[in-house]
Parts: sequence; C-alpha cells; structure tokens
Amino acid sequence: MSQLITTTRLEAIFEIVLNRADKRNAINGEMYRQLDEAIQTAEQTPGIRVVLIRGEGPVFSAGIDVTTFLELPQRYGADWMEKSWMITREFQAVLNRLEQLPVPVIALLHGYCLGLAMELSLACDIRIAAEGTQLGLPETRLGIIPDVGGTTRLTRLVGPGRAKEVIFTGGQMDALQAAEWGIVNHVVPADQLLEKGEEVAAEILKAAPLAVGMAKKVINGLVDLEKGLTLEGWAQTQLFKTDDFMEAVQSFLMKRPPDFKGQ
Repeated sequence: MSQLITTTRLEAIFEIVLNRADKRNAINGEMYRQLDEAIQTAEQTPGIRVVLIRGEGPVFSAGIDVTTFLELPQRYGADWMEKSWMITREFQAVLNRLEQLPVPVIALLHGYCLGLAMELSLACDIRIAAEGTQLGLPETRLGIIPDVGGTTRLTRLVGPGRAKEVIFTGGQMDALQAAEWGIVNHVVPADQLLEKGEEVAAEILKAAPLAVGMAKKVINGLVDLEKGLTLEGWAQTQLFKTDDFMEAVQSFLMKRPPDFKGQ
C-alpha cells in the first residue's frame, strides 16, 4: 500500500507530510485514513513537543478528491445520503483529534490550500504560508458547505463577517490577504517555508510544555466547537440530498460550469 501520508520524528518535532504529489495532494478516503493514523501516532509518541504538517510537491493540497463522493455508495451503501450525518461526523472526528493534540501543531502551506485542506489547516494552531499561496473554501460552489469544522473554525478565527465572505463566495485569497485577515500567522518566500516553521517550533520549545498545553486547551475552549460542528453536520445532511449538489459533482467531472437551480 502506498504511503499517502508519511511521518518523521526529529527529536521533539513530529512531522506529518501529505505525500500524494502527483494528484496535488488531493485527499481521498485512504489518504484521510492514513492522516488519522499519523495524528494518533503523534499523540502516542512520548517526548513530542510540536507537530509540523506540510505537503510534498508543488502544492500543500488542492482539497478533497471529488471522486471520493463517487466512492460513498460503495463504502456506505446505496442509501449513503441517509447516513450523511454519520459520514460528516467521521470526517470531523479526524480533524478534532488533530486540534485536540496536547502539543502545538504548525501547518506549512504552499501553492494551494483549498476546501478540506484548508479545514485541516484551520484545525492546526499556527499557519505559515509561502508567498503566492492560494487559500479558500470552495464548497458552496459544489452545492455544500465546509462541514469538517471549516465553517466553525474560520468564524472563530476571523469573525462572522469575514467568514461569511469567504464561505458565501467560495473564492480564493492569496497568502498576504489571508495574513491581513488573521488566517495565517506568517508569509515567507517559498524557499524559507520549512525554515520558518522550524524557527517557530524552536521558540515554542523554549516554553514550559505543560503551560503551552494548558494554554492551548484554554484558548480552544473559549468557543463552543461542538455546537458549531453539530450545525455543520445538520446543514450538510440537507445539502447532500439536493439536485444542486449532484449537478455540482457532475459538472466538475465533466469540466463544465454548474447550472444550479436552487433545488
């Protein structure tokens, strides 16, 4: 089985790498399962103080592999739409585990960070982007919403007004605008991305680990994440059943503009 996610321990730093570069690190079912395993390995590895997440190849990740939607009937049965709540919760659980790691998680973004990939980055504590990186949550252009914590976590990060603009339009922003809006912490030249990540990690290592872990828990606890995730799951359950969602998937596969009917 190919390693779509690789991990490396560098003393107190645990590195998780998206390793599907030939597909722009588009996240399919197997890759997401391996990501979950990597997160659990990080949690169970003693002595880890910081987790770094990055992507191989020209982009961090283009987001979910849309063909994954076509695999849902095979995995969950022909009535998979009736189980969409369960499916959403399974996807949410992986990024919840990532966010709940007791150590800081730093995402190193480059190229593109879209959809599920951006939701992944929002579950991290710190985001560092290479110049020119494009970020976005295009789900509404597929007839759905960001339901793996993206809606809730982005709102927590930048406030309702800016979150609504990002999600309503489904458009992209570059790294500099993302930094201006507080979505990313630092923007650096592409060849300095890993170096900057390691620099921030080194600063974290100077602090007391128990204090850092407790600070993370307190900050994360300031917003009712569970309520937001429940609302995301409810909304997505309704949207998976719409004609607009099916039209979005078909138009994507056929490489044509979608013809939404609001149905």
